[in-house]
Amino acid sequence: MIRLEGVTKVYRTANGPVSALAGIDLEVPPGQFVVVRGPSGSGKSTLLTLIGGLGTPTAGRVIVAGKDLGSLGPASRARFRAQQVGFVFQTFQLLPYLTVLENVALAGLPGRETASRHRAGQLLERFQLTDRIGHRPAELSTGECQRVAIARAMVNQPQLILADEPTGNLDPANSTTVLELLAGFHREGGTVLLVTHQERAIQFAQRTVVLKSGSIVPG
Repeated sequence: MIRLEGVTKVYRTANGPVSALAGIDLEVPPGQFVVVRGPSGSGKSTLLTLIGGLGTPTAGRVIVAGKDLGSLGPASRARFRAQQVGFVFQTFQLLPYLTVLENVALAGLPGRETASRHRAGQLLERFQLTDRIGHRPAELSTGECQRVAIARAMVNQPQLILADEPTGNLDPANSTTVLELLAGFHREGGTVLLVTHQERAIQFAQRTVVLKSGSIVPG
């Protein structure tokens, strides 16, 4: 599902180059649940960014679902993301002026609006959010917002979910709910990469990858 070969990422800043990843080699087979851990600044979010096609490596190759993402142009990478990857973020990134149903359905593929709306309704029912369908994000709890965000990530039935600290703003009960939803996606055959500082998340994963200073180190 995922293969990184000698991946380096260097950001150019006013104070000079900053190395975020230093020659990463990583392979994740389809259907694996992987927790990515490490201190702040270790390269965790950069790793997810490159795997999700939101950026390109300075050197090396990022291959996801058989595609070398560095060889794709911006439009092709956007199409790849829409079809193959679901993103979940700590800050939810819901559109405040749309309802819950609209937020989820909006992530659907172009030309499949009716199917996406139907799928969105199914996911919201499954996540026990049916009574919130017409509400806007400001009317929801933080736990409800994150469940909506996970439904949005799943609306296109992706092969891969990339989750960057999805429980960072949640209390223990809601954190467990989010982890269980991601585990449910994994049980159905999906691949999950979860960046987290939460120890409990390890119980849901098959594997832990630890980053330090842009390199993978023993866990």
